[in-house]
Amino acid sequence: MTAALALLGYAVLVGVLAPLPLARARWTHRAPRLAVALWQGLALSFLTALVLALHHLAVPGGHLHLGLAGLMHLCGVDHPAGQALGGGWRLLLPAAAALWPLGRFTAALARTARHRRRHRALLDLVAARDPGLGAHVLDHHVPAAYCLPGRRSRIVLTRGALDLLTPAELAAVLAHERAHVAGRHHLARTAGDAFAAAFPFLPLARLAARETPLLLEMAADDRAVRRHPRAVLAAAMYRVADGQVPRAAFAAGGPAALLRVRRLLAPAAAPHPALRVAAALTTAAAPVLPLLFTCGPVLP
Repeated sequence: MTAALALLGYAVLVGVLAPLPLARARWTHRAPRLAVALWQGLALSFLTALVLALHHLAVPGGHLHLGLAGLMHLCGVDHPAGQALGGGWRLLLPAAAALWPLGRFTAALARTARHRRRHRALLDLVAARDPGLGAHVLDHHVPAAYCLPGRRSRIVLTRGALDLLTPAELAAVLAHERAHVAGRHHLARTAGDAFAAAFPFLPLARLAARETPLLLEMAADDRAVRRHPRAVLAAAMYRVADGQVPRAAFAAGGPAALLRVRRLLAPAAAPHPALRVAAALTTAAAPVLPLLFTCGPVLP
């Protein structure tokens, strides 16, 4: 029972208190990829703590040890309390807690994949493939640029964007969209959305789902400016900011374009190396930290 209470307290700390200062932190916009990883690490840490707490409540007096014995205990195999009560039915609640967000993630992946598949089929009918650009050109006057990620990814430009953007701006926009595809950013965004759908009243879930899309756009911006001037990408984003794109797509513009333009034109210094190391260590340790509440010496 002590371990269960400690785990529940830890879950409250990670799920309610920890995300508030992280959402207000300024360094996250200077290291967006690390910030996305930290949000995901906290989400995994919360889920791990919740599942282990429910396991301890379902099987009181049990200990989770390291190694194969610990895995058997966690699965309810060779557990005296579980055997005495007729098997592993007590583990249904922790199993459900683990499978619930996984099911939401799987459903979200299937839903977005279905939307992208329909949009790809439509693009194949109404858009022209430009091999030189590596993109599909849609005959529409409103400037817009976006990508449909996934295994059969598409980068889409409207005729209005081609007419408005300079060659340098067009190259920067394409680099931004290719960064989304190469980084498989749709998986991180879908995970954040699924976590928020699974735990809609949890501050960690709500804030992670809110912050992740913006951080992913900033990460794509950072990759694009490795080869293209910041001012060029900022100008291109401003020109295509009002373009309408599908929900399952990543757009070069979008509602946060002004914030991203300011970030590009007035870049802040990178986070201090010590802060980066601390964030990276926290990201790596967070998912396994709840095990410290349950791992203990093997009792004779």
